[in-house]
Amino acid sequence: MNDQPRTTRRRALLGAAALGLATAPLLGGTASAADQDSDARGRDASGKDRGPFVTARGGELRLDGRKFRFGGTNCYYLHQQSHYMIDAVLDDAATMGLTVVRAWAFADGDGHSYRALQPKPFSYDEAAFESLDYAVWKAGQLGLRLVLPLVNNWPDYGGMQQYVSWFLGLPDDSYGDGTHHDRFYTDADCRKAYRAWAKHVIQRRNRHTGLRYADDPTVMAWELANEPRCRSDKSGATLLGWAREMSAYVKSLAPRQLLAVGDEGFYGRANEADYPYSDYEGNDWLKLTALPAVDYGTVHVYPQNWGETSGGKPGTNATDWGTRWITDHLADGRKLGKPVVVEEFGLQIDAGRDVPDTAARDAAYRAWTDAALAAGAAGDQFWLLTSRVDDGSFYPDYDGHRVMWNNDPANPTRTTAQLFAAHAKAMAASG
Repeated sequence: MNDQPRTTRRRALLGAAALGLATAPLLGGTASAADQDSDARGRDASGKDRGPFVTARGGELRLDGRKFRFGGTNCYYLHQQSHYMIDAVLDDAATMGLTVVRAWAFADGDGHSYRALQPKPFSYDEAAFESLDYAVWKAGQLGLRLVLPLVNNWPDYGGMQQYVSWFLGLPDDSYGDGTHHDRFYTDADCRKAYRAWAKHVIQRRNRHTGLRYADDPTVMAWELANEPRCRSDKSGATLLGWAREMSAYVKSLAPRQLLAVGDEGFYGRANEADYPYSDYEGNDWLKLTALPAVDYGTVHVYPQNWGETSGGKPGTNATDWGTRWITDHLADGRKLGKPVVVEEFGLQIDAGRDVPDTAARDAAYRAWTDAALAAGAAGDQFWLLTSRVDDGSFYPDYDGHRVMWNNDPANPTRTTAQLFAAHAKAMAASG
């Protein structure tokens, strides 16, 4: 099952917020445990070689002794769906030449429209893990890599707010000032439950591969969270402290796999008027990415949601702004000596927000992917590849970002999918 209407709410409310603004060894970085174990390979229960681990070294990702660059995508729903739906989207990704897929590894709290992986704190539904287990197995069969965040900033699939509700009984203010939501980072019980969840997922044994998740190179990377924010502490200190603690802990559980924060790239600059560069969300991308246990930096690109359009800010164009956002992070990543992945990006077709039609959106995506290729991104992952559902129809376009891979002339995203397929080929060739 899915909760797509809440995904739509997430995107819309992110835009509204923007427009309203005018202890374990620290492994990672340029000398992670994965670097030191670059020849290690994973094998499943049948002895099948699952391949080498992706590593990070010298400001780049590496695979089997070579530089690794990729074009990829996101498909968050793999952890909840049937084998048919998982096969459909992962087969499409492989056919397109995409090599990395980002999907959720969380579903917190019972009594919702989804099947909870963690119905209650410290309680895990092993039967509910079947879809995620299968997705990891299937991805490995196709030679795909997965990126798995461990919690959501947003209330979709429970998220940080579910932890706050469990232990503190506080209502959701994820889209407000964050005072309740941000207790997730500081409350001892929330932190303890999160650490237990991370340990359970990373160390549990996949029923389809026979491997612990930590021993499977199909899992390229873990992420601390999807889009963590801490609006109540604009200094960035609260989120940074939590990320420092949890990155060291997660890396100790999965030393051969990569680790990223999963944040959007907000710079956290005081007295900065431009929302994504400002301190409004309590993030400091440079400090988060520089943490010793963090292997690469992540960047999300949603200029429409953040008010970076000619309609929201005269003189600003969404395409040009997004290109600058990407190149700024890639330049800063080089200074930090860390790889950078543009792991979510998307535009909705909307004449009032600089994207009047598919051709205009394709032009923007081409500009962004060209910038990622030319400026040295380790990879990029568009939001969002979807495919067929159980009745044979296509997954609905809940948030206006859907991309589908099929050659039917009636497919409105056919040219977009072809663009991403060609880009993935170019990224792979540049490695």
